[in-house]
Amino acid sequence: MTVTEDVQAPEQILDRRRMNLVFLTVMGGMLLAALDQTIVSTALPTIVGDLGGANHLSWVVSAYLLTDTIATVLAGKFGDLFGRKLVFQISAGSFVIASGACGFAQNMGWLIAWRAVQGLGAGGLMVTATAVIADVIPLRERGKYQGALGAVFGVTTVLGPLLGGLFTDHLSWRWAFYVNLPIGIAVVILAAATMPHILTTARPAIDYLGAVFISLGAGCLTLAVSWGGTEYAWGSATIIALFVVSLVSLGVFVWAESRATDPILPLRLFKSSVFTISVILAFIVGFAMLGAMTFLPTFLQYVDGVSATVSGLQTLPLVVGLLITSIASGTIIGKTGRYRWFPIAGTLLMALGLWLLSRMTATTGWGLRSFYMLVLGFGIGLSMQVLTIIVQNTAAYRDLGVATSGVTFFRTLGSSFGASIFGTVYANVLSNHLPAAYAASPGVDPTKTTTPEGLHSYPADQIRPILDAYAHAVHVVFLTAVPVALLAFALAWFLKEVPLRGSTRAGATDVGDGFGMPEDSDRVRRLELAIGRLTQRADRDDMVAMWRDAGTTLAVADAWCLAQVRLHNQVGVPPTLVRIAGRVHVPPEVLAPAFATALHRGFLVEHENVLALTDSGAREIIRLADARRRWLARELSDWGAEDDALLAEALDNVSRRLLDESTPEELEPIGA
Repeated sequence: MTVTEDVQAPEQILDRRRMNLVFLTVMGGMLLAALDQTIVSTALPTIVGDLGGANHLSWVVSAYLLTDTIATVLAGKFGDLFGRKLVFQISAGSFVIASGACGFAQNMGWLIAWRAVQGLGAGGLMVTATAVIADVIPLRERGKYQGALGAVFGVTTVLGPLLGGLFTDHLSWRWAFYVNLPIGIAVVILAAATMPHILTTARPAIDYLGAVFISLGAGCLTLAVSWGGTEYAWGSATIIALFVVSLVSLGVFVWAESRATDPILPLRLFKSSVFTISVILAFIVGFAMLGAMTFLPTFLQYVDGVSATVSGLQTLPLVVGLLITSIASGTIIGKTGRYRWFPIAGTLLMALGLWLLSRMTATTGWGLRSFYMLVLGFGIGLSMQVLTIIVQNTAAYRDLGVATSGVTFFRTLGSSFGASIFGTVYANVLSNHLPAAYAASPGVDPTKTTTPEGLHSYPADQIRPILDAYAHAVHVVFLTAVPVALLAFALAWFLKEVPLRGSTRAGATDVGDGFGMPEDSDRVRRLELAIGRLTQRADRDDMVAMWRDAGTTLAVADAWCLAQVRLHNQVGVPPTLVRIAGRVHVPPEVLAPAFATALHRGFLVEHENVLALTDSGAREIIRLADARRRWLARELSDWGAEDDALLAEALDNVSRRLLDESTPEELEPIGA
């Protein structure tokens, strides 16, 4: 597939108002999908008390993350095949239906099944949201809008546990799901009304075989570690069969990837030690983060007896620490170009934070617990952002998209696996210690203590053995994770430091990358985002130098007029003065003198009010586009922009689009 085939079909010309409405729509979709990764964490103890099935607690999180992981891999391709508007609407619709079904759940099996459907919708929403931004937002502004999406992703990660607690305490845990219904319905309606229907000219190759077998392999492995020692003995036929099916499926996945036209995860990526170590570290970071966020509220509610809302507030130090170091590390890396010590320090802090959390008891003060969570959050934040930066910085252009999405894929997979492993350890320890704890707590009815509220309706002295059992279970959970974090610390020392590309530095502070926001794996859209960031950073001197390099005889106003005519021609809209004026929201009389000058100088002709480029006008506008292309190539010289044929062709396309999207205000300093 050539770069030309990768590029989308010409987009519709959207005015600023329509553009902002589309962005509001995709932001709503991102809000829904990101919020449900964490909103259930503080509601889980109450959910388990209402529905039973404490052994399946972690699956409420894992089922969502597993299907979310797979959907993010396929959603971009389906968007190219059927149109991103349709995929976005189907994803939002399925998410809304699944949310309602989760709210109506009467048993844990029903809830877990619909959480899996929710995950499919969420993955489609998140990836399609970033792809839609690429469809409708001008290149030069894309970094700003992408950053806003990343901020939504980060804020919902922070607010999710708190909102889950508020709903659980003041309404019902079911409202953690019902809250999605009005927002989701509004998103579906807005998408139908505002989102343009754009189909690509290419028919993308979809790696169905790879998707099926990675799903089967990951799912069976997660089931095996989740059921082992709880539902079934480790040596039982069921657990052994799950491990065997998982191993065979992963083997078939590797075989399929070696033969796929456009694989989900090209095996050539693993020839780079930087990529291999980065994805392993990403897996461990996800393992630690979601595992901690799932079981900390359980400890706080069962052991301390605090409300779901308070448990959400008390876990904020973890996410605040993550946010602080994620943004700070991105800023420092962007300025210094040095990143190797961040994952080393981060994984060490992760191990320390997990060990400190394992020391918590019923008598540990809130201030000390907050410090423990802050340490873990600092460690995760130092590691999360840098892994995306490293992979983006070292990937070849043809692998830019799949390498970046590969890090997110492994991080989300690690989150799912971590929640399952932690859940298994938690359930095993509880089943071993709770019977003796109840025996040592005479007068306590086990059927009335399935929820934190029911447990703490008894005097603290009477339930002390039970509280100790819950504290011990969470102690073992976090202690089990310490060796995994230490393994990451050891691996981090083997990361090579490669000088940062200019485009990587420009995007180092992106909050979305810091929180691991899933994105489309299309390399052209990744390139466009990088170029958008570079263009935002360009100053007046860069623009003046570019204009002089072009050697054009065009005045600024001429250039803008010609670019608008060409843009309308490209999207199949006859360029008239009225249409162009309507697009930029000014009266036609304001633009008439500039177009009259371009007509007089022979750069444009007009027939029955329809404008067209003359041969000399076309030559001059191409000169400007070529000058911009040379500037971009210099900025991307460390990518091998002049030597890589695919990248060079993509730059040709992008440089022309950048010129077409210019506004008079943006061009004015060039001619000053």
